[in-house]
Amino acid sequence: MHRVFITGVGAITPVGNLVKEFWAAVISGVSGLGNITKFDTTNFSVKIAAEVKGFDGGKYFSPKEVRRKDMFVQYAVAAAKEAILDAGIKIENEDLTRIGVIVGSGIGGIETWAREIKVLEQSPRRVSPFFIPMMIINSAAGEISIRHKFKGPNYGTVSACATGAHAIGDAYRLIKYGYADVVVTGGSEAAITPLAVAGFANMKALSTKNEVPHKASKPFDLERDGFVIGEGAGIVILESEEHAVKRDATQKYCEIIGCGMTGDAYHITAPEPSAVEAARAMKLALEEGSCNPEEVDYINAHGTSTPLNDKIETQAIKIAFGEYAYKLPISSTKSMIGHLLGASGAVELIATCLSIKEGIIHPTINIEHPDPDCDLNYTPQIAKKVDIRVAVSNSFGFGGHNISIAIRKI
Repeated sequence: MHRVFITGVGAITPVGNLVKEFWAAVISGVSGLGNITKFDTTNFSVKIAAEVKGFDGGKYFSPKEVRRKDMFVQYAVAAAKEAILDAGIKIENEDLTRIGVIVGSGIGGIETWAREIKVLEQSPRRVSPFFIPMMIINSAAGEISIRHKFKGPNYGTVSACATGAHAIGDAYRLIKYGYADVVVTGGSEAAITPLAVAGFANMKALSTKNEVPHKASKPFDLERDGFVIGEGAGIVILESEEHAVKRDATQKYCEIIGCGMTGDAYHITAPEPSAVEAARAMKLALEEGSCNPEEVDYINAHGTSTPLNDKIETQAIKIAFGEYAYKLPISSTKSMIGHLLGASGAVELIATCLSIKEGIIHPTINIEHPDPDCDLNYTPQIAKKVDIRVAVSNSFGFGGHNISIAIRKI
């Protein structure tokens, strides 16, 4: 079996379209939430989101390609380019059959889907011949593979809000067991559309704090009332230790030491009340990494700002870590960037990697009225300097999909 390192990172987020911008914003507690500008929200109960700002697809695609690529694919390609450059991988020196791509999306090309449904109502003959490849979720992985000629394992994952983390977990196992040397992996989402916002709003999943958008995402706060939908992409480069050493990689963020995946088998949207399976995902990740709970110095929580999720995640952490849970620093990236759905797990793992590398934990902003049921240390308001040896990143998705990834300082 092989050790697996993270050697490159790339991100498109509501607080920056480069990793350095994203990281500077989150450690400073900057919110990327605001009023929706992508469509008219006059008749919507929810008018806020965490939009990507200033993204220019023309930097990565020709004008014709921009029209033929859904935005979730554009975000993924952009983040992958940054991650590959960050890792310093020289394509001309590589065995491309040993480089894979696993990039998922929770919803995929919903903007394309909604647009083409309207076209279909006019005439079937007017539906774009590019509709299917623009919309399907594996398009992000396929596009990255085609652009860079990566010929290793190539596919997309779908597990709602756990998607990006599941992609990374799969990639970790491919390298650990020798099926690839390098995998470009993560998640991408571009679902701030009328259809998606209406759907989430009508199921009462979204915050309705329209008057104060920058304070609407408040994980673990007593007054939380739902998540704030976001968009973007997170891509990481996973690499075997041997391959990194052979090419003399100058940068190694951290090592992935374990990945725990479980299923609630309970409800299509609500988390299982006992929190046992979410806790087991954390335990499995630590067991695979031969790591005791007391060795963990930080948890990047799923922390959605929904009443049920935050309470049950808190309960899961207590089950997994016992009394030590009260000593653990925890924070939620979603308090600043909203919920990036299928991209969230990947972007949050990047934040966790940077916490290890820089020795700093970003805050959970907007905790103003602590919830008695959420009584752990969520690093409220201000970043904290901590020497982190081992960290865990949690992701949970509709359908009862639980995944925890454990990483260690190299």
